[in-house]
Amino acid sequence: MVTIYDIAKKANVSPMTVSRVINKSANISDKTREKVEAIIKELNYHPNNSARTLVSKKSKTITLIITDVTNPFFTIVARGAEDKALQAGYQLILCNTDENNEKESKYIDMLISTGSAGALIAPANDNSTRKIKSLIKYDIPIVLIDRTIKNNTVFDQVVSDNDTSSRKLIEHLIEKGHRKIAIINGPLTISTARERQEGYLSTLKLHGIEKHEKYLFESNFQYNDISKIVSKILKFPIEERPTAIFATNNFLALSTIKALKKKNIKVPDDIAIISYDDVPSYTEDEPFLSVARQPAYNFGYIGMQLLIERIEEVAPKEPRKIVLPSELYFNSSSDKNL
Repeated sequence: MVTIYDIAKKANVSPMTVSRVINKSANISDKTREKVEAIIKELNYHPNNSARTLVSKKSKTITLIITDVTNPFFTIVARGAEDKALQAGYQLILCNTDENNEKESKYIDMLISTGSAGALIAPANDNSTRKIKSLIKYDIPIVLIDRTIKNNTVFDQVVSDNDTSSRKLIEHLIEKGHRKIAIINGPLTISTARERQEGYLSTLKLHGIEKHEKYLFESNFQYNDISKIVSKILKFPIEERPTAIFATNNFLALSTIKALKKKNIKVPDDIAIISYDDVPSYTEDEPFLSVARQPAYNFGYIGMQLLIERIEEVAPKEPRKIVLPSELYFNSSSDKNL
């Protein structure tokens, strides 16, 4: 997708100059105009709202890029973002990446070419870093939500207290006598997965519990993958089988419970389950799960507030980091005492 920024780079002029040529502004030299117009023709560029936005600076569209719109957490995040955007007079475009870097990259190209005023992004994984940081040269305000990118020193971010909440969840299991605690996690290329695993491991160490690599499981967020993990766990000799499982998000927790039920393993009678993140109240397992409940709505609402402050140039120069605490609810899924 050719953008005005591609034209500007090839013509060795600013994007604003390209925008002025497209909008036929008077204060452009004939030489510059001819050069830019020739490149527009060469690259087969068709003007769109991005060029007009650079001149008018009146774009009222904000892009929200999340990884899984079917996850109740991100559904509520989107609601919070939309509510704040509408309050401030902005419209929201929702983009769902499905944890896929290629889709994410295309959406980022789209927000550049369409002249989005800014973007609220939950990165797919560490491979998102380069593409997201490329937005700096386009002067597009960005706020990261839920997940972050490596070595982020430039973007505002709204994140969870992953380490603290994970520690409290594991301590709850330890208080009930559990020492063989497995973790079913997402890919460790995702910041939240790393941080939650770090909280799990540091808590085991603090309580003198040996780390066992065989209890560390990394999934791709697909049910079939989680089912295979559960099968591996159940193949352990009974004396080595984990007595509790820490699932690092709601989808992993519900999928684990489903897979265990198919194997006639009862929760918590046979194995305890604890989850980072909640599931909606209409799900039959909701009162059953012990969870660290994140304030999903606030991720979207506060993230959008920070972004609008960047767009309207009223934010401080230094990037801000907001850490939102989770609330812990201990229900019957973790009631197995040893």
